[in-house]
Amino acid sequence: MELSERYIAELEKDGYTNIYEWQDEAGTVYPGHSHRGRVTICLTDGSITIILAGKGRELVAPSVFEIPSGVPHSAIVGPQGAIYIVGEEFEGDS
Repeated sequence: MELSERYIAELEKDGYTNIYEWQDEAGTVYPGHSHRGRVTICLTDGSITIILAGKGRELVAPSVFEIPSGVPHSAIVGPQGAIYIVGEEFEGDS
């Protein structure tokens, strides 16, 4: 089973109702925002820096990061871009 399939199976097991693949170009910036439900990002390629409570955390593939509901955060995609499997509790929440 490839990495993407494993991530999808894990997100399904964790009860996520909306799961999809997403890709960002290098340098994409996500300004501050929050989500109604929890969102999990399963990074399969590239890197992204997530900023929560003023602290940045760089994620390099492969890695998984859960963003709790209602927590303000922002993000910057790394120099090689990024590909993710995203799990949302509410469709359209990320």
